[in-house]
This record gives sequence, structure tokens and C-alpha cells, in this order.
Amino acid sequence: MNIELTEKEFRRLLDMIYIGNWVLNSTRVADDRFEDYDDLQEKFFALCFKHGMKPLVEHYMGHYFPSKAYEEGGIHEAIADYEDAIFFDLLAEELARRDMDAENVSQDDLTELSNRFDCYMDEFEKNGIDNIVLETP
Repeated sequence: MNIELTEKEFRRLLDMIYIGNWVLNSTRVADDRFEDYDDLQEKFFALCFKHGMKPLVEHYMGHYFPSKAYEEGGIHEAIADYEDAIFFDLLAEELARRDMDAENVSQDDLTELSNRFDCYMDEFEKNGIDNIVLETP
């Protein structure tokens, strides 16, 4: 298979591959990783040498890795923005469901769930998690 990409498209594809592999493997231990995704990431980052993007890759012990410059170049800020958004969305939905004492919300309850979700999201937008209090036994 051959795919023709501009340098800009190739660079964006590197970001997408890195982010995808990060989502799949960043929380896994070495023997539990999806190695085929690691291998695919390595394959694409190895192409950086041939396409004038040498600063984005490091070669070590026969393997190719995203360089420190790549990892510190803003990709983790993009991942963190996504994680923050998902964190607050999930937290707001779980709290709204908890308030309604409902794991499975019926069609009739969707408006109430949505209203509660919106209230939590408003709170999080104003104060983050500053007003969250956990009571421990």
C-alpha cells in the first residue's frame, strides 16, 4: 500500500499515531502493552529520518522513538486538554446519575439528567474541583 502525504499531513499523522498509542498504552505495564501499536508508531517515526524531520525521532538500540523534543513540543498539552475535558464530562455525568439514583436513565429522565449535568458543568467551569468535598467513613 502506498499513501501520498504532504510533509504537513505526515506530521499531523505522527501526532495522531502518537496520541492513539498514548491512549492505548500509557497506562499499561510493559508486558501488557499492545505491542503492534508500539511497532506501528516506531515504523512511522523511523520515516522521520527520510523526510527531514530528524529532530522528532531518536534511534536507540535498533529502535526508533519519539524524541524528547517531540514529546516536549506540545503534544502532551493537547493530550492534557482532552483528558481535562473528558474528566469533567465523566464526573458531571456520574454525579448527575448518582443524584438521580439511576444507573440506566429512561427517555423520560433525560431532561432531568441533562439539567443536572449542565449544573455540574457550570460549577466545574467556574471553580474546577475546588468545591468538591468527599466524606470518608
